[in-house]
Amino acid sequence: MEQRVLSILVDNTSGVLSRVAGLFSRRAYNIDSLTVGVTADPKYSRMTVVCSGDELILQQITNQLAKLVDVRDIKVLTPGNCVTRELILVKVLCDEERRANVISVANIFRAKIIDVAKESMIIELTGEINKIEAFLELLEGYEIAELARTGITGLSRGSHDVRYL
Repeated sequence: MEQRVLSILVDNTSGVLSRVAGLFSRRAYNIDSLTVGVTADPKYSRMTVVCSGDELILQQITNQLAKLVDVRDIKVLTPGNCVTRELILVKVLCDEERRANVISVANIFRAKIIDVAKESMIIELTGEINKIEAFLELLEGYEIAELARTGITGLSRGSHDVRYL
């Protein structure tokens, strides 16, 4: 099974997210990750959708999305030709004795400590998926009270793909 990252430029109107999600739902396709935000031009939003399947299913997803009225552009973000990132917030339970160890792990990954309480701390980390997974793996010996992930977002590299609408 292959994973594909789609960067979709859509009209910034109500119901667009519902129509895109509905397309996946009606055809029993799964969305692995979904992020949405307004672009530099407030008339448009960018959706980054990560989905999985064989080549035929992934092509069908792309073709069906292109048929939606609100979709203006679709780019397949391929490794090497794009920049992708994910942000996580992790609340780690740790007392004063273990806090220095957690801070050391955070520093190795250039993570930010954004909140410290008596028995916990919240860490923010942004990076590629393999960096996020490696960080979480090193925290396995600590109790994670809460974890929030934004999902993957990304853009294609260079100026050759820039389109002006």
